[in-house]
Parts: sequence; C-alpha cells; structure tokens
Amino acid sequence: MSNISLYILPIMILSILIAGCIKKVPVYEEFIEGAKDGFKVSVTIIPYLVAIIVGISMFKASGAIDLITAAFGGIMQKLSVPADIIPIMITRSLSGSATLGLFSDIVTTHGADSYIAKLAAVMVGSSETTFYVLAVYFGSIGIKKYRYALLTGIIADITGIVLAILAARVFFLASIS
Repeated sequence: MSNISLYILPIMILSILIAGCIKKVPVYEEFIEGAKDGFKVSVTIIPYLVAIIVGISMFKASGAIDLITAAFGGIMQKLSVPADIIPIMITRSLSGSATLGLFSDIVTTHGADSYIAKLAAVMVGSSETTFYVLAVYFGSIGIKKYRYALLTGIIADITGIVLAILAARVFFLASIS
C-alpha cells in the first residue's frame, strides 16, 4: 500500500500530460489559464472569508459560547453528553479550525481514549463547516440566494451531531461503563 501511495501522484501527473499530448492540448498554457482563474476566484472570496473570520472571532470573544454551554449543560448531562462538547456542536458549522482547536483542548484535557474525546472526534467527522462553505463557494460564483442550501446544511449538521452522539453512545459509552 505504501508503494501505491508513493507513486500515485506522479502517475496521475504523467497520465494527464500523456492524455494532453494525445489530444494535442497545450497542457502548459491550459495550466496557466487555470492558475489565472484560480487567482481571480481567490480575490473574489477574500471579503467572504474576512466576514466569516470576524464573525467567528466576535462570537468567541463575546462569551456567547460560554453562555450557551452553561444554559444547556444540565440537559446535555442528562443525555450522557458532556457539557465540554457543546462548543464543538456550536462552532462546527462555522469554522473547521476553531473546532479543531476545541477538539485539541478536549483531547489534551481529558485524554485521547476518553469518551468525550471519542465523541468529539466522531462529531468533528460527522458534520461540515456549512457557513464557511456557503460563504466561500457560493460567494466565489456569485450566488446570492442560498436560503435553501443554508436550511439543508443546518439540517444536515444537526443530523450529523445527533447521529454522532448516538454512534458514540453505542460504540464507546458501553465499553467505558
């Protein structure tokens, strides 16, 4: 398997070059055109990225996450969901890097083999950064009406969180008790 992974990228690049030569496509010129388009997209999405970063920073700095954790901590404990997982539930649809930072804190505090670390890992892998995706991808191509995509993304995130909790309870909670 390690040999396959070692050679897969060079084989892919060589295959693209050979296919381009066979079809008489100017591969280098097409690559340059793609790079130019990529740069234009990058410039287009910068305002959306700045807005997301500022919004997340304000959300964290305001203490809203702590208030929400305090408000729902008791309910979550009754459902066998540690209160320390609530910030991950909140930030996952906003920012992948913020969520990974919170996940790292949980693993450092509770240990990698703890139930909460396993639950957090499943939760991080079971949802998407919905608001980031909408801002970057929809913003880059100029889609302004994304109400239904937002609703679908939020429903998918909630479903992912609920199923992550259920899966962690089935696979990890029983082995700890």
